[in-house]
Amino acid sequence: MVSGERIKRICTFRRLTQRDLSLKLGYEERNADVRIAPYESGYRVPKNNTLTEMAKILNINYIHFIGVTPGCAEDIMLTFLGLDEDYHSTIHLFQLVRNPDKCNASDDKSVRYHDNDDWPAHAPVGMWLEYGLVNDVMREWYLRKEQLKNGEISEDEYFEWKINQPATSNKVDYNGKDDKKCGYQWRKE
Repeated sequence: MVSGERIKRICTFRRLTQRDLSLKLGYEERNADVRIAPYESGYRVPKNNTLTEMAKILNINYIHFIGVTPGCAEDIMLTFLGLDEDYHSTIHLFQLVRNPDKCNASDDKSVRYHDNDDWPAHAPVGMWLEYGLVNDVMREWYLRKEQLKNGEISEDEYFEWKINQPATSNKVDYNGKDDKKCGYQWRKE
C-alpha cells in the first residue's frame, strides 16, 4: 500500500501541486484543492484505479503505488529502494571481485575486506540472492550509487531511476558497463 508521504514526495519532485494533480485526475475545479490532501496525509487511501492514474500522471512505474506480490523480485527491490530513500546512508553496496583461482577450491567461503574507517566497527554480513531480476537490479543499483557519488548523475536523476524501477533498468554487465540501448530513458541527455 502506498504511503501518503510517498505521493507527496513524488508530487513535489514532479513540481505538481495538490490542485494540479486533482485537476489532472479529472476532479472538478471547485473541489480540486481538497481532493489530494487526505491521500498525502494518510487519512484516506486512494483506490487502485486512482493510484494507477496517479502513476501515469506522475510518470512513474505504477508498482511503486499499488505494490506487487509479497516476496517477488519487484517487492524485494522496492523494499531496498524504499530503505535507501528513507535512510540514505543505510545501504552500502560494493562490487565483489572475482577470485581467479578455481571455484570451490576450498571450503572457505569468506569474503575479505581491508578494514578502514568506511566499514562499521564489527565486520558486516554480506548476502547475495540467486534471483535473476534482483541480481540485475542490484548490479545496476551499485552502478547508479557510484555515479551519484562521483557526480556523474544528480540526486534528481538517481530518484528518477528509483521511482521507475524496474522499467528503468538497463543491462549492466559484470564489468559495471551500462548498455544505454536497453530500458526506460530515465536520464536527461
